[in-house]
Amino acid sequence: MSSAAASASSAADKAQDSAAFRVAARIGYVVLGLLHLLIGAIAISIATGSGGDNADQSGAVQRVAEAPAGMLLLWVIVIGLAALAVWQVADAVAERDPDGKKRWAHRAKYVGTAVAYAAIGVTALTVLTGGRSDSGEQTRTLSAQLMASPGGLVILVIIGLVVTAIGVAFVVRGITKAFMKNISSPGGTTGRGIRTFGVVGYVAKGIAVGVAGILFLVAAFTHDPNAAGGLDAGLRALADLPFGQFVLWLVGAGLVVYGLFCFARARYARM
Repeated sequence: MSSAAASASSAADKAQDSAAFRVAARIGYVVLGLLHLLIGAIAISIATGSGGDNADQSGAVQRVAEAPAGMLLLWVIVIGLAALAVWQVADAVAERDPDGKKRWAHRAKYVGTAVAYAAIGVTALTVLTGGRSDSGEQTRTLSAQLMASPGGLVILVIIGLVVTAIGVAFVVRGITKAFMKNISSPGGTTGRGIRTFGVVGYVAKGIAVGVAGILFLVAAFTHDPNAAGGLDAGLRALADLPFGQFVLWLVGAGLVVYGLFCFARARYARM
């Protein structure tokens, strides 16, 4: 190991040994829970015909901003997600699986998760500083820019495949209960409840993310950037399926359950 790598690993270990940092990261899981509760609630309201907000992180953040003490809550979101993102990066640096391929796969997962947490944090920070954040519009703009650039369609297809794969991974992780590897689960009814919430929540989130990925592919193959719209577009696309309103309601309820699982994860995550 080079001196630079050793230094980075030592810094990661020190960060993870910090009690204050662990508390901040656990707050990050609480924040994730709150945001998924809101996204699920918005999805359910769309299914019942009364939803107008975006069913994604920007819609959830906007609802937080409109609540009493909303600006204070947004700062909690920014700080909690920043800590959680840094924790994931520290996990990537500290990863020491003896199998080289698994080690780098784990590192890629940690870094990808950190980027996702950071992106939501940036959304909250944008609203805090008086800006406007619309994840769906940003996704459509990105798709249009890629389509107008050389090789952009290939990149858009790759994005679609990656996002779809992430959705499938969530579903598999839920069905196999692989998420329990990172939970110090209590026994009895509480432990069974956490497992049930995790299965339902991971499958629901996987469906929503997977559909969003498919829409990226549709946008690429139809040359229509408006077809891509992120999580909000993915959830709304479910409503167009046979029995779509019912399907969307179920997925929205599943996202609410995922939010509750995040609350349990804040308490029982191995950190």
